[in-house]
Amino acid sequence: MENDLKCPECGCEHVYPDGSLWTCPECGCEWNPNDRLAGGADGSGEIRDANGNVLADGDSVTVIKDLKIKGASSVIKGGTKVKGIRLVDGTDGHNIACKIAGIGAINLKSEFVRKA
Repeated sequence: MENDLKCPECGCEHVYPDGSLWTCPECGCEWNPNDRLAGGADGSGEIRDANGNVLADGDSVTVIKDLKIKGASSVIKGGTKVKGIRLVDGTDGHNIACKIAGIGAINLKSEFVRKA
């Protein structure tokens, strides 16, 4: 299995294991091959909100708890409605890209929102 692995982003064959993840030296992509195999035939996993509902691009979501913003003194209050989200493949767990009025463009984790 190790000899057959290629980077899912660029197709590079020179990937190497780094703990539980595999890393591509050319593009810097990190992934878990077990997640890709269990995720389905196309390799894309579904992103779900805190209640287990499947999210899609363009959905509206509501923040379920107060979220502090790193490096800033502002807070995103629980109950804030966010319209027109984009789903992204964030390596740090932030898999929703959106714009919030008064704050601007920000990335959120799907575990802190629910579908509106």
